[in-house]
Amino acid sequence: MADLKERIVRACKLDAVLYEEVEADRQANGQAMTVVVLSSVAGGVATLSHGGILGIVIGSLLALMGWYVWAYLTYLIGTRLLPQQGTRADLGQLLRTTGFASSPGLLRVLGLIPGVTGIVFFVISIWMLLAMIIAVRQALDYTGTLRALGVCVIGWLVQGAILAIMLYFLGVPAVGIRV
Repeated sequence: MADLKERIVRACKLDAVLYEEVEADRQANGQAMTVVVLSSVAGGVATLSHGGILGIVIGSLLALMGWYVWAYLTYLIGTRLLPQQGTRADLGQLLRTTGFASSPGLLRVLGLIPGVTGIVFFVISIWMLLAMIIAVRQALDYTGTLRALGVCVIGWLVQGAILAIMLYFLGVPAVGIRV
């Protein structure tokens, strides 16, 4: 199994070869989940003054659920709704590649620096979206990036709607929540 730290750095560099590598490495499931959890905790730590320890735990659990839901939706959309002729993927491949696409999120801990939390989260969110697009392109064997962008956007919108509905039924106001 490849070194996790090296894979995280390569994922942050948007290395398409890395995403192909983890797509094929069935032993990388634990590494991908570790990246998602660490990325979620980093985001929670950056907002510690707003949500406390409970916020970190809840935020991490929501991020882990959100990752799984988005990966599953991406799998369905990419393989059933918008496949290309060469598209062949299973859910595990999407979980591994999208898990590593969370790697830039580790830097959200920089949001602890007073006055920069918003800009840090914005920049890293864009970075993570770019990583997600590359991860989806590689996992679904797309020949271009535009289709991967479409799959990611559709999946993200559906995931957001599902999250909003869940929060509504749980009685949690959606205003001010950051996942």
